[in-house]
Amino acid sequence: MYSARNPAVKAGVAWYGRLVGEADELHPKHPIDVVESLNAPVLGLYGGDDQGIPVDTVDRMKEAIKKAGKPCEIMLYPDTPHAFFADYRPSYRKDQAEDGWKRLREWFKNHGVL
Repeated sequence: MYSARNPAVKAGVAWYGRLVGEADELHPKHPIDVVESLNAPVLGLYGGDDQGIPVDTVDRMKEAIKKAGKPCEIMLYPDTPHAFFADYRPSYRKDQAEDGWKRLREWFKNHGVL
């Protein structure tokens, strides 16, 4: 969301996070609503078994990114729950978390952040 507001952002990474939804006072827009306004490439890391972020919404975001021609990428880890990077929770998945961290570092390096 922030990369759609600030043109100085070089790159972003989203660790899960709802992509679509109804607008409300706290969430007037969602990531899918600002795809056209992205100022930086964004890497999304999502779990295929995330009960709060259905795979069909991840697929909708992928399609919106493709349609907008934005240099973004979404990684969907099969059989992986929400908060798979949170090593203090039962949802932690070591392999996916380590892979995601590696991808984050490569993404930032490739886009001039690191």
